[in-house]
Amino acid sequence: MKHLDRSTHDRQPRHSTPPPDARRRRLKPLPLAIALVLGGGQAWAQTAPDAADDGQPKLETIVVKAQRRAERLQDVPVAVKAFSAQQIEDAGIKNTEDFIAMTPNVSFDNSFTYGNSFVVIRGVTQVNNADSPVAVVVDGVPQNNQKQLKMNLFDVQSIEVLKGPQGALYGRNAIGGAINIETKQPRDKFEGFAGVEVGNGGARQVSAGIGGALVEDLVMLRVVGQSKQADGLIGNTYLNQKVDQLDHDNAVRATLTVKAARDVNLDFRIGVTDFAAGAVWDSQINQPGTAGNPNDIRDPRSSLLGKSDGKTTDASFKAEIETGLGVISAITGYTKLTENYRGDIDFSNPIDHPGGFSGFGFQLGQGQNLETRMLSQELRITSPSRERLRWIAGTYYLKTKRTLQTRAFLDTDGSFDQYNEAAKLLINKNESNDNTAYAGFGQLDYDLAGDLTLSGALRYDRDNRDQTDQATGLHRKRDFSNWQPKLTLTKKLNPNALAYLTYSTGFRSGGFNGPDLPDFGAEKLANYEAGAKTTLLGGRLILNGALFYSKSKNFQYFYVDALTASQVIANIDKVDIKGADIDFRYLPLRELQLDGGIGVTDSTIKENRVEPGSIGNHTPKNTPFKATLGIQYGAAVGANLKGMVRFDTEYRGKKYWHADNVAVSDPLTLLNLRFSIGEAKDQWRVGAYVRNLADKRYYADYTSANYSGLSYGAGQPMDIGSLAQPRTFGLEAKFRF
Repeated sequence: MKHLDRSTHDRQPRHSTPPPDARRRRLKPLPLAIALVLGGGQAWAQTAPDAADDGQPKLETIVVKAQRRAERLQDVPVAVKAFSAQQIEDAGIKNTEDFIAMTPNVSFDNSFTYGNSFVVIRGVTQVNNADSPVAVVVDGVPQNNQKQLKMNLFDVQSIEVLKGPQGALYGRNAIGGAINIETKQPRDKFEGFAGVEVGNGGARQVSAGIGGALVEDLVMLRVVGQSKQADGLIGNTYLNQKVDQLDHDNAVRATLTVKAARDVNLDFRIGVTDFAAGAVWDSQINQPGTAGNPNDIRDPRSSLLGKSDGKTTDASFKAEIETGLGVISAITGYTKLTENYRGDIDFSNPIDHPGGFSGFGFQLGQGQNLETRMLSQELRITSPSRERLRWIAGTYYLKTKRTLQTRAFLDTDGSFDQYNEAAKLLINKNESNDNTAYAGFGQLDYDLAGDLTLSGALRYDRDNRDQTDQATGLHRKRDFSNWQPKLTLTKKLNPNALAYLTYSTGFRSGGFNGPDLPDFGAEKLANYEAGAKTTLLGGRLILNGALFYSKSKNFQYFYVDALTASQVIANIDKVDIKGADIDFRYLPLRELQLDGGIGVTDSTIKENRVEPGSIGNHTPKNTPFKATLGIQYGAAVGANLKGMVRFDTEYRGKKYWHADNVAVSDPLTLLNLRFSIGEAKDQWRVGAYVRNLADKRYYADYTSANYSGLSYGAGQPMDIGSLAQPRTFGLEAKFRF
């Protein structure tokens, strides 16, 4: 995504046309726009006049690669929330959670370990130890592990969040949508930046980057890095220590681009991220004999202070060759990811509960060691964008090797060395998992008329899963495969409005739970969607909307088995999901910008053989309503200076944590505020920020006793919750050269 300048005009899509005159615009309701897809809007399309540039302020034109080719955001028949480089900086987007907070119908929860996260998009839920419901792509390279969703975003050019299944082009992890992230590219011009940030809780951060041409017009390099530390803000009131401390989170990334020939571009990237931080800071919610309530906020009081550490190394190679047939892209990616954690498992201490875990008279600890290696290869050819018939064809291969060690141990001295003491181990599971995935895909777009386009796409995914219990030698093997079709009809109503109808599908592979536990089935989703995109008021208002209805089979969810203390992924037989997406950006004045949206997702269980009483309930982690609003004002404040203030609000409706719908979090409103002042050409900027301005206390994750496997003993259930960060504030500065 980028500004579309004159140099890229020859690559603009066929329907790129200037905005209409402000005196002739009318806001058409979404239902009417959808109806016009079938042809009713022909007269309007013919009478809408072209506009001359009247000198009035307009929103920036944004180009996205949602359909694997560069297109204007307003010409793409997909519900997309897009952020440009300027929006990313102005809104203070610094990690995954920041932009998801600004995206309706998407939620993000960080809990258990520093690198762990749970995303829910249009009701489709991410679960522990399984594939994500969202395909995450960074600089064209798929990020194939759940732990790769949470990331620090520095030196980023653009972010795109595609909502609704995108399996036809993005594959088996795109059942709920896709996220495209592009980092800033090296250029001929020598340039760099340096930034620093300090905040409450001992937070401090530095970042820097430098880039330029090694050989002018031929070889360019960009190297960027970041380092973060924090003392923490969430206190363990038994140990009197901070549970969310961050010893370090360091990252470095290098990008080398080579113009090997006039029509051949090569791209080499390598990145390393290393962290050590807190983990497992859940609080016991209910007292023995009482029911748990996710609105009862309690501090953690465990006797073991959790910790996690990890390292990720990424390397990729991308070649693009322009031919008369189209652009051939070859993308190779390699990732090695490790994450280890240790922590409490009874979330208590010998003072509050001298009876110990479940009344057995002792305390317990837990831990895991995870290592994953992934090698992927994609080969794709993309036809020229200006032809009446446009197409994409490609193949994809992924090889994954994953080892996981899980242990629970007696805690007699408060140390994590007990994890390696054989005499104290109560659970000791070691498993290795091999996964080989293959795919072939293609898409055709054909202009039936100048204002009517029919698109069809198809993908075949096959996963070969293989698991070995390293202790017993038990071996399991199973294959999962699925066809993922997509069909879209797009009607250009006038130069600044389109409507579309889409049938799309998604697929999330099944797999194996731990040794001696049943496997879980593949999840499949079919989605029916009608949407409209409009640019109004002479380019000062963008208003996009979509209505969707989805049917899911084998909806995946997570719980802990009380008898074996094992983490289990299971399936809900049938789920119906219906809802709406509305996104807008508005420029009422040159200095004033507004952006936001509304998301509605009603995710209902229709059939559940495992838990028949849940029929008619919301699915786990479903938030039926979310609304966002950002207000930004920027103006000159002196000679060669500009100032900006931005206010963001995020309203989250009730959150239903489990299929029984007993644990429900109350609605929540989060407020953020930012101020900055800087040089007019953005050579430097200093600012201040406050996140969670009202200091709301809530749980980022919550697990009821029926799903946590925990109890106080003698049948007394125990609910646990992981606290989200309280109010944070700080100062920041950035300098460019």
